Amino acid sequence: MAPPSILVIDDEPDNFDVIEALLSRQDYQLHYAESGETAIASLDAFQPDLILLDVMMPGIDGIEVCRQIKALPRWQLVPIIMVTALSARSDLAHCLIAGADDFISKPVNGMELLARVQSMLRIKHQYDQIQSLSQVQANTIACLQQNLTELQGNLAANLAHELNTPLNGILGSLTLLQNHFDAMERDGILKLINITEQSARRLETLTQKSLIYLELELVANQQKKLDATPTRLSGYVLQAELEARAQRYNRSGDLVFNLATAWIPLPERYLSILFHELVDNALKFSPKGTPITVSSQIEDKQIRISIQDLGCGMTADQIAKVDAFRQFGRSIYEQQGMGIGLKLAQKMTTLVGGEMTLQSNYQHNMTVTLALPTVTA
Repeated sequence: MAPPSILVIDDEPDNFDVIEALLSRQDYQLHYAESGETAIASLDAFQPDLILLDVMMPGIDGIEVCRQIKALPRWQLVPIIMVTALSARSDLAHCLIAGADDFISKPVNGMELLARVQSMLRIKHQYDQIQSLSQVQANTIACLQQNLTELQGNLAANLAHELNTPLNGILGSLTLLQNHFDAMERDGILKLINITEQSARRLETLTQKSLIYLELELVANQQKKLDATPTRLSGYVLQAELEARAQRYNRSGDLVFNLATAWIPLPERYLSILFHELVDNALKFSPKGTPITVSSQIEDKQIRISIQDLGCGMTADQIAKVDAFRQFGRSIYEQQGMGIGLKLAQKMTTLVGGEMTLQSNYQHNMTVTLALPTVTA
């Protein structure tokens, strides 16, 4: 951290020598300007944290110099100590009106000078901290606003479509059944019933995912802890569940497992959702007949779970923008969905103190790695 910068403005070089001698034991950077005009022109070069300003100077006097410096937004918060032989209240009032922060009388007393300089530098440091915090706050608000705007845009672009697609399937099938039931053969009726059921289940899944996402957002925003009821991660049980899901894609033979057993601080339904979403993505976005490897290993009270596929993967930009309700083009593997699966997995992992990382060789492979804490049963 650089030492504080002090600018001394005085038309008498000897006075600067005195101040320099009085402050010599302190770690300050001292700068000298022989006139107000020179000082104002040199502010950017000197970057002062404090200004010691002589009142009685030829040309522009100290009061006017003070007024002009305080009129510059960049330097309004820099404390100015007036060094003056004046003692009349009216003179001191003029200094205050011009924006002076403190006074010290001539001849300058060393202890008094040091005390006032330290006091003003402390105030300046507090100003700087407040400004820094204010800037951080402003940046945070801007970031949140940008994320909110993107989320609203993604919702507007995708939510209506995702809701309407299954609803149209349900309503369209029911309308055909209602209008043509008597003329339809049994196979046609069963086909429409099947379409209706699939659409209803898709709508149910969408609703459940959205509710879980909002539930996790509420936990995160209120800085609450996620229910950490531990669940036993059993390789055999999980393998059976995931193979059943893979059958929906006619790919049960593509799953390869190497799973350790551990207790994880996630409720069973969350842990189930976590794996289902990640494996579903791998099933959707990789070609049939290629392996999807689900593996884990335990290291230092942590289990590292990886799900790897040989599909189209994601670009670095897409990985950086993983968010709920955002879809990414996946070439020939394009699937319907709101892009909520990865975000759900990411939120669950983060809320229990874990970490999710995505690695991809675009158009070749994708690996999702979860680092989750383990607990004792």
